Amino acid sequence: MKNIKRILSLVLALCLVLVLFAGCGENTSGDKETAKGKVYFLNFKPEQSQQWEDIASRYSESTGVDVTVVTAASDTYESTLKSEIAKTEAPTLFQVNGPVGLASWKDYCYDLSNTSLYKNLASDDFVLKGDNGEALAIAYVIETYGLIYNKSLLNDYINTEGALITSANEINNFETLKAVAEDIQSKKDTLGIKGAFTSAGMDSSSDWRFKTHLANLPVYYEYKDENITSTDKIKGTYLENYKNIWDLYINNSTTEPSLLSSKTGSDASSEFALKEAVFYQNGTWAYDDIKGYEVSDDDLGMLPIYIGADGEEKQGLCTGSENYWCVNKNAKQADIDATLAFLDWLITSDEGKKALSEELKFVTPFTTFTEEFTVDNPLVKAANDYIKQDKIPVAWTFTTMPSEEWKNGVGSALLEYAQGTGDWSGVQTAFVDGWEREYKAVNSK
Repeated sequence: MKNIKRILSLVLALCLVLVLFAGCGENTSGDKETAKGKVYFLNFKPEQSQQWEDIASRYSESTGVDVTVVTAASDTYESTLKSEIAKTEAPTLFQVNGPVGLASWKDYCYDLSNTSLYKNLASDDFVLKGDNGEALAIAYVIETYGLIYNKSLLNDYINTEGALITSANEINNFETLKAVAEDIQSKKDTLGIKGAFTSAGMDSSSDWRFKTHLANLPVYYEYKDENITSTDKIKGTYLENYKNIWDLYINNSTTEPSLLSSKTGSDASSEFALKEAVFYQNGTWAYDDIKGYEVSDDDLGMLPIYIGADGEEKQGLCTGSENYWCVNKNAKQADIDATLAFLDWLITSDEGKKALSEELKFVTPFTTFTEEFTVDNPLVKAANDYIKQDKIPVAWTFTTMPSEEWKNGVGSALLEYAQGTGDWSGVQTAFVDGWEREYKAVNSK
């Protein structure tokens, strides 16, 4: 996993201490030479479309450079990019989600090796490179996910008769998580909640949490066993563990398994925000969806997602990136230059850094983000605590999953299993056979 622990410790250090000479020597003014070019950013995150449009508007107003932001609808980024890239006025700035994504778009990617973006990176581990070592894609946000939990509700449980733990710190493996969650579920009326877990909704606004983020765990541990970082054939070594955590979610939640097809991401965030559930699988980005309701910042914590793997007591949270910037090398040179200047402004100017850290709430891998540009997010702080505790972060191996079609197949099988219209063998088939089939399909193009 390329020494991810060392990388994340470096990111944390960069967030906490002042970096000498940050931003020195960079031209962040958007000078008149770049004004003849323009920027077209195809944004991946629908939930942040307005923030990006506001940032682009301010930059255009101060520099005279035309910056257009178009946001793809949820789950349509690849198809939207394929459509837009073929146009005369194609995106000058787009993104890929990791090595698999880059494979489809590497022929469109400008070499960023000599740019401010690359020179200000904390580590080369945040770069996706081409066959000849070119810096083709650069991560711009580091994110973390796990089991968000309500400290107050968990303490209420701890104070019940016969509680199985005396502290959240005792939940450091699947066996304990399972026992505690099932006990909470049995005491839900006493606790005044609807379930131990929020609903595991399987509509398109929520299913990615399970067909991608939860599926990351069995892939991560198999890769770890095999000492690999990608594969054309997955064995499914940890599929029984995947089944066990999925069973725990769907049988100890606010919602009957038969109703999961209609449950959304908003349902889950609302259930947690309104203190109807103790645990909520999601990431640091979910803070804006749950803040300001009934759960205070002081009550927000995060636990690793435990699946029963050997040594998981030392496991940290799932941390990485599927957000890599790419500059379209087929754009006009003036537009390429304008795009690079815009990126430089984002990571070196005070206004740009504030936009990324305060408006977009990004933890970035750039050395220019000093203490005053850290994210005010209790979930980020919780994630950093695991690094301080010397826990081993779980790498985002889901960026190597062969295709979106593979994820959809796994998601459909998970839902059928939850509803009782299919059995677990369907998930195994989608996971293992689907992986080999989709890998061949993607790599034969």
